Amino acid sequence: MTVFAEAPRVRGLTDDEQRLLGRLFDELTRRAGRNQSRSRLYEGKYAVKRTSTIPPEYFRMGIVLGWAAKAVDILARRCNLDGFTWADGDLESLGSREVWSENLLGTESDSGVVSSLIHGPAFLVNTAGEAWEPKALIHVKDALNAVGDWNPRARRLENLLSITDRDEEDRVTGFALYMDGLTVSAARDSSGWAVERSDHKFGVPAEPLVYKPRAGRPFGSSRINRAVIALLEQATRVAIRMEAHADTFSFPEFWMFGATLADLAGGEKNPNPWRVRMGRIKGLPDDEETGVRAEVHQFPAASPQPHVDMFEHIAGQFAGETSIPVESLGLVNRANPTSAESYIASREDLIAEAEGATDDWSPAFQRSFTRALAIRNGLDSVPAEWVTIAPKWRSPIHLSRAAQADAGSKQLAAAPWLADTEVGLGLLGLDEQQIRLALSQRRRAQGSQALAALTARARGTADAAGE
Repeated sequence: MTVFAEAPRVRGLTDDEQRLLGRLFDELTRRAGRNQSRSRLYEGKYAVKRTSTIPPEYFRMGIVLGWAAKAVDILARRCNLDGFTWADGDLESLGSREVWSENLLGTESDSGVVSSLIHGPAFLVNTAGEAWEPKALIHVKDALNAVGDWNPRARRLENLLSITDRDEEDRVTGFALYMDGLTVSAARDSSGWAVERSDHKFGVPAEPLVYKPRAGRPFGSSRINRAVIALLEQATRVAIRMEAHADTFSFPEFWMFGATLADLAGGEKNPNPWRVRMGRIKGLPDDEETGVRAEVHQFPAASPQPHVDMFEHIAGQFAGETSIPVESLGLVNRANPTSAESYIASREDLIAEAEGATDDWSPAFQRSFTRALAIRNGLDSVPAEWVTIAPKWRSPIHLSRAAQADAGSKQLAAAPWLADTEVGLGLLGLDEQQIRLALSQRRRAQGSQALAALTARARGTADAAGE
């Protein structure tokens, strides 16, 4: 669990910098509780509120459901950043392949997407590498370790506080404060705080990755919202009750008439009511006034079906709230789609959610990537012509290779010239590596054919001269 206290007093900061540090640190502390709660829900490290209708022993079994992680991961797996494109220039000449591979951007982008879905915002931070590091670095920070102010007119961050290190007790021992044209880094050791300053011309070199931003909430909302949390806790309680039912009510009950509560509790004066209720034999005392005894001796086992029905009902509500298929929650849908078209239609809400999310994340990835290219190439700012560099997202619609190739063939039939381009090969379902390999082999084959033609022509000319 992250520990937050007062903002550290750091010798070497100006008064304005110390005030900014204190304010941002307080904001990070204020939001820490909710952010930590959502992280625990995602990791399955949560506990539901106890109720009197469930034996207390079953709350200690640690029964949890992974539905919060499902709500995040299923959407995240349809939001895959495959790279960047530049219709107006050559990205590779700028070192784009090196920036991508050295920063493991395929993996780091997934990390940023998941963190954004859990907390609402995540942050992409650009820094210049040291001598032993890549020239340009892109870091991902979650909302537990970064916070900043948003300028609604400039549509950019005004500042950012990034926690970079903690000690064994989770106290902050390192941070970076990003301001307009200035980065202040501080680290603490046994001798105290050491502060370093770095001037640059990139403004605030950080971008927020925001899920569902809206007016009044520029840093968006968590996918694990209050409705999701309530349904998750409700379903977990039903799962606990089903576990208790399996141990307690899934076999016939026998009754001993004329017995008292103390008789069945081993002589205890104040027996545990739940221990008595969970016993294999239950007692029913005689009516001393009338002397009448009921003639019921055995009750059949209780069916778990009411619990199952309730669980399925909550699962349906959860699926509707998160736009994920109910089958992903472990339930068998009784109306499985029978064709590719119906399968896609059944996930229309999830696909639309993924497309909307990638639209919201694209500006942050574009700005961060072009800034990294500028740093790598030793530039003081991002050239204006780089504004057309755009992130390339994988389609959120999962098609089979055959279906994708068939759809691509129909598109190429309308524009045959596309078949000789990377775009056309992409329409056929080939990935970037396959496209590069195919074009490379095609160029080699064309070169071999041209060489063979030249050789044949030269041989024919020589033969003609010999005659």
